[in-house]
Amino acid sequence: MLDWESWLGFGLSIAIALCIALAVIVAVAAAARGLAARNPVASDLVAAARHPFRLLVTVIAVWLATVVVRIPPEEWRQPLSHVMLIVTIGVGAWFVSTLLSFAFERAIGRYDVDVVDNRLARKVRTQLAIVRRLLYVLVWVIAVSSILLSFEPVRAVGASLLASAGLASIVAGLAAQSMLANIFAGVQLAFTDAIRVDDVVIVEGEWGKIEEITLTYVVVHIWDDRRLVLPSTYFTTTPFENWTRRSSELLGSIEFDLDWRVSPGEMRRHLEQVLERTELWDGRASVLQVTDAVNGYVRIRILVTAVDAPTLFDLRCLVREEMVEWFLARDVAALPITRVQMVEEPARAERGEHHADEVDHLFSGSPEAEERAQQFTAAVPLPEQPAPEPVADAAAGEVYVDGEPARR
Repeated sequence: MLDWESWLGFGLSIAIALCIALAVIVAVAAAARGLAARNPVASDLVAAARHPFRLLVTVIAVWLATVVVRIPPEEWRQPLSHVMLIVTIGVGAWFVSTLLSFAFERAIGRYDVDVVDNRLARKVRTQLAIVRRLLYVLVWVIAVSSILLSFEPVRAVGASLLASAGLASIVAGLAAQSMLANIFAGVQLAFTDAIRVDDVVIVEGEWGKIEEITLTYVVVHIWDDRRLVLPSTYFTTTPFENWTRRSSELLGSIEFDLDWRVSPGEMRRHLEQVLERTELWDGRASVLQVTDAVNGYVRIRILVTAVDAPTLFDLRCLVREEMVEWFLARDVAALPITRVQMVEEPARAERGEHHADEVDHLFSGSPEAEERAQQFTAAVPLPEQPAPEPVADAAAGEVYVDGEPARR
């Protein structure tokens, strides 16, 4: 039979716990508003951690109420307390993760990558992103482990597993070899400064930027808005190009195959005018050189510099277009031309050739050829065969020659 007075006391204790939790929440909120009025960071922290904090305070208050008040029946007390413990661990992990997320977001926000020289910012942002993910995993692994260890059968199994930890570690290492290799590679990438978020790289023949670095894979944002997802081990085992390893400034080339009548000096003066009119050129270098002159063409190479890879690409396209327009308008003779020389065929007598009826052949056209033909076309004489010997048939009294009876 249920003890209604105990249930009533239990409900009253829960109500009191909720009131206490509400009072704590209101007091903390008032203090936070006071801090937020003087510090914007406190305002952002309150907005980010409001819900997990309120839920955590409420769950702890209700849990304490279930522990203090003895509710009937007796066998309900331990399961209910166990459930509240699990809920408290889960909400606590959520609250800690929220605080970590806020702290890392504030730290990452202090490093702006939308500046000219952002190498240090990209390095720090990459490392903070990797550390944040590691701490997230650590918090939730501890939370899940604590929940599992709260069950008595799991604790018993855990004791037996500790005895065979050596074998289990070997099996786990072999089974998770690829995953662990990617995880260690991700940590290595974050702290060896090989690549950083927003680095410009060439991987698998594609040009793009590092968009995201995780513990197991790296996302590359390709120039045409595709995403190339590569395992972290790719960047530790495969050579790749990093165009922003030390700085974002680059040098690019534009090449032309032109006619020999081109004037490199005129091209060089026009190049200077083109570069002076554009803001894409950073002013570090501009070179025009004749790098080759074979096979009927003159190869001219132009070198220009820009602050980063996208700007350099646009600058190369601009210089190429301006030079083509200049060739068509001012120096058509410089355009590549294929020359063909028409040569008149000399007289046959001058070449020392014979007429058709004077041509020597193998079996005609000369006495020697006729004699050679007779040797190959004359009748071939057959050797003489010996006369057959007669054969006598004593029984018939006949003589046969080649199977025929001989005439007497």
